[in-house]
Amino acid sequence: MAEFRTRLKELRASRNMKQGELAELVGVRRETIIRLEKGFYNPSLKLAVDISRVFGLTVEEVFIFEDSNEE
Repeated sequence: MAEFRTRLKELRASRNMKQGELAELVGVRRETIIRLEKGFYNPSLKLAVDISRVFGLTVEEVFIFEDSNEE
């Protein structure tokens, strides 16, 4: 099964950015950022790109999608 992880919390902390500030920059509610950080929500491609641009990173640097090889 595939695993989705995000570096949002770490990236925000490194820039002293609050969840609400990030939400405002990308045009979503703070609750959306909370759900993303907790792994309860997969972003749309547009949202993933918008968030990545805020941090000056690629989508792959912010969002990690890994295949876990279960035997």
